[in-house]
Amino acid sequence: MPARNNAKKYKHQTKDQDERGHTARLRDRLLNSGSDTLLDHELVEYLLALTIRRRDTKPLAKDLIETFGSLSAVLTADGESINKVPGTDENSVAALKVVQAAALRMISQPMREQPVLSSWQALLDYLRADMAHLVHERVRILYLNSKNRLIRDELMSEGTVDQAAIYTREVIKRALELGSTAIILVHNHASGDSTPSRQDITTTKDIREAGEKLGIAVHDHIIIGKDGHTSFRSKGLI
Repeated sequence: MPARNNAKKYKHQTKDQDERGHTARLRDRLLNSGSDTLLDHELVEYLLALTIRRRDTKPLAKDLIETFGSLSAVLTADGESINKVPGTDENSVAALKVVQAAALRMISQPMREQPVLSSWQALLDYLRADMAHLVHERVRILYLNSKNRLIRDELMSEGTVDQAAIYTREVIKRALELGSTAIILVHNHASGDSTPSRQDITTTKDIREAGEKLGIAVHDHIIIGKDGHTSFRSKGLI
């Protein structure tokens, strides 16, 4: 019996060493050869290995990418959805979300340091990274000052897979509270198609007309989808 126990212990130790060795090889490739040498699932695998000890995290990494469809979708998925994937826990969810938070902070820096209209591509990159893969609709309002610098980026509402509320009165009221002279409306289409709906067009018209009476301009309404984005101003809808 002791010999059998020793064999099990040795086998377990060997497996641990193999897993640590594999993780170390991923680390060395990342540090010495750059992130481009790692596949998407290997990036997730290494990240998970930092929080899930003594376990092969490759299967879980592959499961996450298969479940959500891509690396971007894994990082932008909400914590509750990630936690439903067998094998995840609060630490692994937090590790994925902190990477997303850091990436969004980095991407959004240009638009926070200069007028939004002169850092338009940075704004679009930020919005796509944050909203393109959401499974429900989210409405946010960017409030700008007279120099078109960002005063506040606020979440107005979260809805279902096919709708989220935008209230004209609340948008304009908040703009007045912040001393904002211009706004940019943003929401995503969870379906992935960024084509504006009839309701999107009507609501934007109502907000623009209400804002004009109070000196608040609507610079644009941007719809984010997996297929890209739609700008109302570019489409001549504003």
